[in-house]
Amino acid sequence: MLRRGCPTLRAAARLRPRLQAPAPAPAYSSLAAASVEGSPLLRSRAYVGGRWVEAEGAARFAVQEPASGVMLARVADCGPEDARAAVRAAHQGLPAWRAATGKERSNLIRKWYDLMIKNKDELAKLITAENGKPLKEALGETLYAASFLEWFSEEARRVYGDVVPTSSPNRRILILKQPIGVASIITPWNFPSAMLTRKAGAALAVGCTVVVKPAEDTPLSALALAELADQAGIPAGVFNVIPSSKSKTPAVGEVLCTDPLVAAISFTGSTTTGKILLRHACDTVKKASMELGGLAPFIVFDSADLDQAVVGAMASKFRNSGQTCVCANRFLVQEGIHDAFVEKMVKAMHSELRVGSGFDEQTTQGPLINERAVEKVEHQISDAVSRGACIVTGGKRHSLGASFFEPTLLSNVTTDMLCTQEETFGPLAPVLKFRTEEEAIAIANAANVGLAGYFYSGDIAQIWRVAEQLEVGIVGINEGLLSTPEAPFGGVKQSGLGREGSKYGVDDFLEIKYVCFGGL
Repeated sequence: MLRRGCPTLRAAARLRPRLQAPAPAPAYSSLAAASVEGSPLLRSRAYVGGRWVEAEGAARFAVQEPASGVMLARVADCGPEDARAAVRAAHQGLPAWRAATGKERSNLIRKWYDLMIKNKDELAKLITAENGKPLKEALGETLYAASFLEWFSEEARRVYGDVVPTSSPNRRILILKQPIGVASIITPWNFPSAMLTRKAGAALAVGCTVVVKPAEDTPLSALALAELADQAGIPAGVFNVIPSSKSKTPAVGEVLCTDPLVAAISFTGSTTTGKILLRHACDTVKKASMELGGLAPFIVFDSADLDQAVVGAMASKFRNSGQTCVCANRFLVQEGIHDAFVEKMVKAMHSELRVGSGFDEQTTQGPLINERAVEKVEHQISDAVSRGACIVTGGKRHSLGASFFEPTLLSNVTTDMLCTQEETFGPLAPVLKFRTEEEAIAIANAANVGLAGYFYSGDIAQIWRVAEQLEVGIVGINEGLLSTPEAPFGGVKQSGLGREGSKYGVDDFLEIKYVCFGGL
């Protein structure tokens, strides 16, 4: 599939046959099904008002493992009326939860965290079964998700106001921070546990109650977390989960964004969907937190430590098979080291990446989430090749099955190709060559989104210049993995509104009240 005449390294091309062989296909679906059926955390009904309830009309929808389409479970298919009932339950649970002290809320959230750690292996198995990511990564996500409960259990006791000096001797000015109320939380499939706890942990810590609508592909993780929240003693109505099928999701999402009892919405997903939800929310002027799409540039300057850059590139690009919002989407490599970078990158891909079942401990690359995701990668590759790009390695579906795709690197890439203009969400690494620092920054900032950006450089002055000029919310300097509960997560431009995690993560769930005490 290597395009003839491309200025691509022959050494890199010769490495192509060394791709790791897949594991036998039948093992995947059987292991996934067994992990779900035998899980003590498997729940199939909605969790509303502290009770496990059926959806209206006892409707159900199938949850499938992404590689073979084998059904893992049938869960409650909640519709608009179920969503309204969940909002009412959250509203009823709000007064008592809001009135609880920060320490009381902290203790309960900490118990939830402790239960996540105790059940980390079972939670990881559910993630791998419904999402497909390798079990090692799923365990990493579980620990990452738990870390947000730990963090926000501590932040619950640190929601500080202010006493402001005033120019009037007979007045005092107080600034209070108070919970905004009921929050709707809509989470994605790529991190079904971590995105839930990052949002819900912050909301619960400050005294809000929540209604969670998990992605239709991965509701089992959210329902398992509801079971653990119940075991932790989170009061009825404080934490509610309503799964829904793809066909009902738009109507449920509209209710969660328009119901007058909802005060805030928090969403992670595509920019297109985020805009729809914002339009729904605008009539009732709800506070909105949006973590939307990205198109992360990964810039490697001539001064970079090349081996370090390749390590960072591999970590950033191929985690979760490239299905992360902050993964490198465009590799910009300066012309002096371009060929060496491509050769080293391809060598690393062939030696380190193994496509296979998420339950195989040797696997690093699981399936993509569904057929649409595979088709998008194929379309971007086809478009790039038609415009002159070279397939150095990969470039097609993997022999393991229709949802698996070979890790792919393209060279001779230009900015008019779709892979440099659209978020890929797959194991595709397009490499562009650039000459100057100014050119790299111009290419990186040309996108209408700006979530994360990465660059590798050994020039201190250049590091400061580029870090300040990149139009993104998160910058990785000589580092390919950025996420941590202590740091704020969010983007600029059309990548969203607000920040999650860190001490700033509670702000989207708080109102600021000015109190003037006069007559003193």
